[in-house]
Amino acid sequence: MHAKNRVFFYIALIATVFALGVVLLGAYTRLTDAGLGCPDWPGCYSQMTVPETPQAIKKADQAFPGTPVQETKAWTEMVHRYAAGTLGILILALFLIGIAKRKLTDYQPLLVPSLLVLLVIFQALLGMWTVTEKLLPLVVMGHLLGGFTILALLWLLALRLGNCSFIQNIGQHSKLRKWTLLGLLILIIQIILGGWTSTNYAALACPGFPLCFSNHAMTWDFAAAFSMLTPVGHMVKAGLATIQMMHRFWGLFTFAYLLFLGICFIAHKGRDSKILGIVLVILLLAQVSLGIANVVDLLPLKIAVAHNGVAALLLLTMVTVMFGLFAKKSENS
Repeated sequence: MHAKNRVFFYIALIATVFALGVVLLGAYTRLTDAGLGCPDWPGCYSQMTVPETPQAIKKADQAFPGTPVQETKAWTEMVHRYAAGTLGILILALFLIGIAKRKLTDYQPLLVPSLLVLLVIFQALLGMWTVTEKLLPLVVMGHLLGGFTILALLWLLALRLGNCSFIQNIGQHSKLRKWTLLGLLILIIQIILGGWTSTNYAALACPGFPLCFSNHAMTWDFAAAFSMLTPVGHMVKAGLATIQMMHRFWGLFTFAYLLFLGICFIAHKGRDSKILGIVLVILLLAQVSLGIANVVDLLPLKIAVAHNGVAALLLLTMVTVMFGLFAKKSENS
């Protein structure tokens, strides 16, 4: 690590951890149906905290008829907003430090911090539209994917600035580059399908496992399933079931492909590749187990949130592998 980038690196690392927390909070907010816990934006019932006194609650109910104050859901949404706002401040700090230090060192990255600032602005707009558009699935999914993208870019920035000695030998496996890139694409598609399942509340559309229904065949409706502008709660049952089964089928393909990729890394010489291969396999097994538990146990909150968290960790693992395969050794020293 370049000495002049040490502070920048630690801020990027802290922001990465914070971004992971925001992703988990976002999942918790969706799963507890608290996305509209505050009917306005960026405040909550026209104030920056949740109304709690009888007078404040009465005033809020009068100002927003039809959306009575539910303190638990409102606080869930506001904590998520506070956390996202703090993450935005950290990213802005990275951008400003990057500009200030750009003239002092050639090792100071500025492209990724600039992209992150633009993403944060767009995320804020999506957060507002999530409320104003009443949880329109396309907007909610965009918000979710934006969070995953910010998380991945922050981790990539931390890898770029850190010592990264634990992955510097992966680059010798150049033959696996295109297969790893394909694996990352496959995983991203699965995350998109998972986001679409979550935002349309289709997680319990298929009560059976591994098939949708155990006593009769399901009706497939791809047109309804992937209609971008269908309001939440208005999609036909066949569409919801189609979303859920596509998530399962692609999940099985993702598991098989990444498991094979992980075994390939374990089989190669070198401690770094073996460790990342083992981490990838462990996360895959955990993710499949959590996915099955979500269906069998009817979407328990802790397991559902963990399912989102492990998806994020899988993404970070694949980003780490990609960085190790493509980064030059000079960037890791």
